[in-house]
Amino acid sequence: MSATFSSLKFRNYRLWFTGALVSNIGTWMQRVGQDWLVLTQLTHNSGVALGVVTGLQFAPALFISPFAGVLADRMNRRKLLLITQASMGVLAAVLGALVLSGHVRLWHVYALALALGVAAAFDAPVRQTFVAQLVPKENLANAVGLNSASFNAARLIGPGVAGLLIAAIGTGWLFWLNAASFGWTILALVLMRSSELHAMPMVPRSKGQIRAGLAYVRGRPDILVIMVVIGVVSAFGLNFQMTSALIARTVFDKGAGEYGLLGSVLAIGSLSGALIAARREHPRVRLVVGAALGFGVAASLLAIMPTYLTYAIMCIPVGLASLTMMTAANATIQMSTEPQMRGRVMALYMMVFQGATPFGSPIVGWIGQQFGARWAIGIGGITAVLVAVAALLWVGRSMQVRVRFRADEHPHVRLTYPQGDVPAAHRDVAARGSA
Repeated sequence: MSATFSSLKFRNYRLWFTGALVSNIGTWMQRVGQDWLVLTQLTHNSGVALGVVTGLQFAPALFISPFAGVLADRMNRRKLLLITQASMGVLAAVLGALVLSGHVRLWHVYALALALGVAAAFDAPVRQTFVAQLVPKENLANAVGLNSASFNAARLIGPGVAGLLIAAIGTGWLFWLNAASFGWTILALVLMRSSELHAMPMVPRSKGQIRAGLAYVRGRPDILVIMVVIGVVSAFGLNFQMTSALIARTVFDKGAGEYGLLGSVLAIGSLSGALIAARREHPRVRLVVGAALGFGVAASLLAIMPTYLTYAIMCIPVGLASLTMMTAANATIQMSTEPQMRGRVMALYMMVFQGATPFGSPIVGWIGQQFGARWAIGIGGITAVLVAVAALLWVGRSMQVRVRFRADEHPHVRLTYPQGDVPAAHRDVAARGSA
């Protein structure tokens, strides 16, 4: 089997991959349908309302993730996933029923987005750490990359299908289809063979477990810099559903089908990035920072594309850079974190990744409403460039790394550690002189 798909030789992972793919397609369909419902039926193209919905959906991650991380380290991860997946399916069904009955109001969408955010906040850290039980340690980076490929294959399929279904049957039935899609993940979890799950330590209940997770992260400058970069880019740059809806509707005067297509085109680049990432055995901090810089440049160019066609084409490198950044960040943290701390560390990472959105999305929505959709996209590109450059400088100072830029026919950034003074997560790399 190709190195890109090596994790698929494990039965439990195949089940997980298939179930997650179907569920993710449904989730992307719902995201498109929810945004279109808010923009066209419940408001008059309100970017602020769209930003509030997005913010409410991710806000619980700020408050719940640390506790969810403790649960992911302490409890049976498979059982936790069954509960969270079923909860999200029920919430999608409720929204569908409200729309089909004609009783849906904007506050209903707000409340259900918040409830979905609560379920997702508990789901995220256990979902991330459960992958390590499905494959041997040497296949973990590949499994993380394939998870991203599944997510972005769904992004490639889901928005386009959603646009067609909205035009054909409306948003209500779309939400019910998403509710049904969670059944595939639940079935996959039920069919897994317990004897083939790889053991991970479950931490006994004790005081101070959240503080221990925070202390662990504080002592890891490589993890800290990743979290800072991901947090800033997530807050201002990774609002594609909202910004694409705004630009399709207000700049290019397009309908639901063309809006959904933008998400699918973006996913072409994202899926490419995920498949490339699946081949990397040792992702590193420099890849995260470099991808963030590439995303910033690509997003800035995206903001000034003059036509719908050029905008759609430019979505491909934006998707490639963003997915490379996210997958490298996820895999780097998982592979360099001790197993007994992984749930808490990944929870803090997801808190930053998802929790930054409630702060950024209303601001981005307001910018789009006041200054135009192009500025809503451009602000994400500008902030990504700034945080990437700052991260390179900070890494060089705090981790005693020499940062060198090279701009010849093969431009790149090289980080070189002094021998004998290397962060633990990079000692294997330092023996070769660079990270």
